[in-house]
Amino acid sequence: MSVITSKVGGIFIPVSDIEKAREWYCSLLQIEPSMEIISGHLCCLPMDNNGLNVVLDSKVYTDDSYARTPMFHFNTEDIHQAYQFMKEIGVELVTEIEHGHWFNFKDPDGNMLMICQIN
Repeated sequence: MSVITSKVGGIFIPVSDIEKAREWYCSLLQIEPSMEIISGHLCCLPMDNNGLNVVLDSKVYTDDSYARTPMFHFNTEDIHQAYQFMKEIGVELVTEIEHGHWFNFKDPDGNMLMICQIN
């Protein structure tokens, strides 16, 4: 058995303003922005019960550190409803729904992200 587990614990996203990023991501995920900002630059957003977190980090952000390709995707059971929700809240959509299955969007710092239908 390896001392390193085969489980991802967190996915880091570079952000320019930790407080604004926490608000934006919590609004997107429709969760209460009550999580602590750690050491003035980190905020862990719990994604589900398996211990995975999205970690917003303003210390690693530079003008060219944003992700230009999707780093991961958020799941949805209804891609059309998710797309409409993103339009309604004013998120910058990069693609239409592709192959009836996924679309890309940007966060306020320009990080490329994806939403993908899981069923």
